[in-house]
Amino acid sequence: MAVYLDHAATTPMVPEARAALLAGLELTGNPSSIHGHGQAAKRMLEGARERVAAALGADPIEVVFTSGGTEAINLGVKGLYWSRLRQRPTRTRILVPRGEHHATVDALEWLAAHEGAVIDWLPVDAAGLVDLEVAAARMREHADEIALVTVILANNEVGSVQPVRALAELANEQGIPVHVDAVAAFGHIPVSLRDLGVAALSVSAHKIGGPVAMGALALARAHTVEALIHGGGQQRGVRSGTQDVPAALAFAAATDAAMTRMAAEGARLDGLALRLSEGLERIPGAQLRGAPLDGALVDRGVEVRARVPGNVHVTFDGCQGDSLLFLLDMAGFSVSTGSACQAGIAEPSHVLLGMGLDERAALSALRFTLGASTSAADIDALLAVLPRIVEQARTAGFSDRAV
Repeated sequence: MAVYLDHAATTPMVPEARAALLAGLELTGNPSSIHGHGQAAKRMLEGARERVAAALGADPIEVVFTSGGTEAINLGVKGLYWSRLRQRPTRTRILVPRGEHHATVDALEWLAAHEGAVIDWLPVDAAGLVDLEVAAARMREHADEIALVTVILANNEVGSVQPVRALAELANEQGIPVHVDAVAAFGHIPVSLRDLGVAALSVSAHKIGGPVAMGALALARAHTVEALIHGGGQQRGVRSGTQDVPAALAFAAATDAAMTRMAAEGARLDGLALRLSEGLERIPGAQLRGAPLDGALVDRGVEVRARVPGNVHVTFDGCQGDSLLFLLDMAGFSVSTGSACQAGIAEPSHVLLGMGLDERAALSALRFTLGASTSAADIDALLAVLPRIVEQARTAGFSDRAV
């Protein structure tokens, strides 16, 4: 049987979410309708919103359901930008660390190309963490020009956790709103709109065992965003459209399950990740990237873990990541390179490039992400075949188009 080690891409739906989704599909009624069926659906919908909001450290009215993490990020980034620009036309600058998810990067590049936004990239260190001193200096220098700061909480490739509290404190001193991409963090580490002190944060259901095409933007009451989708004015007028009650119920069920299991499951995945990492140390040229597996980060006086559970991101000297991925797939292991592939041409990970790696090293990466289905036997089976596969990939070398 194939071993699935790509849980950061999507993870299987948990039984609680599947049951909630099926039950929701039996409901009749649009939650915006005023008749009995509609109001019954609305009660179910708002109950689900309350549960998700509680997990996000937000009030229910602050939670806007979306079609997924990508829409939530686009709404948070573009919506805040337009709202701030409308208040003051000189606010065209957006501060963002290197190594963000493509949902953020592509949204920013669209704003730059079509809306006149100025993308101000902040440097990151070898673990992918933002340079707070540079961020503070940029905020002081350009305070009147900055529309927002956007930052990923847990990097989707290398798993490093950013000092978001400290970054938000710097931004709040200058009256600058912060949007947080919490898609890779939610359900794995504590995520709170209030505790982080940010204006908005985006999450996704299918990363925690919920359904695909369901996510949320938590938007603090004190902030507004311009809508991407216009229509019936649902959800504070921020996101129009008939709301998906079954998916919301499944999202809430997955959220409840993730919150209940977070501590125990995190500890279990930490053990498995350490087992994998120790095995990888015996493979010449294998190097863990990102923050230490067992490290801690002090973020504005709060000690948090330095890396999300279950993320083991490794580069293999002399190997092309795509070759490793295909060879492992043939051997029955599903993993990720963590790099984008556009028009059939392998591209080095912009995350790793931002961390200071050269193109050849950035093309040699594999991301192993563990989840509920991962066992110690899976890790041992992977380690049994990986040395041979690495040697095969080294023999194959790099394609001319990949370097």
